[in-house]
Amino acid sequence: MNFDEYIEEVKKHSDDEVVARFVSQLSAWKSDQCNAAELADTVERFFGNSWISRDDVHDHLYRLWSNFKAEAILGIGGMTVNERLYFFGLFDRYEGGSEEEQKVVYAKLCASI
Repeated sequence: MNFDEYIEEVKKHSDDEVVARFVSQLSAWKSDQCNAAELADTVERFFGNSWISRDDVHDHLYRLWSNFKAEAILGIGGMTVNERLYFFGLFDRYEGGSEEEQKVVYAKLCASI
């Protein structure tokens, strides 16, 4: 599962106000200045400090997040840049960006130039 697929799964439960705010937070990450490690911290804080109204929804979304985190974030050091771009849904931002924007995306993906 990549980041875009995770966001789409979370959106399915956005009738819950807390989950709807979470969707906004996840979507905003793709264009902000935070890197993948900071994303992980933010999402972990969300799950630790927010009250999703249904336990089964919380458990489902957290399980999916944990799987994504294990594969994409904890494994990021062993990935190529293309794999990172795929997992985090940043191909368009990278390909359409200036050289400076591409450097920002590299930093976001914890990659060195």
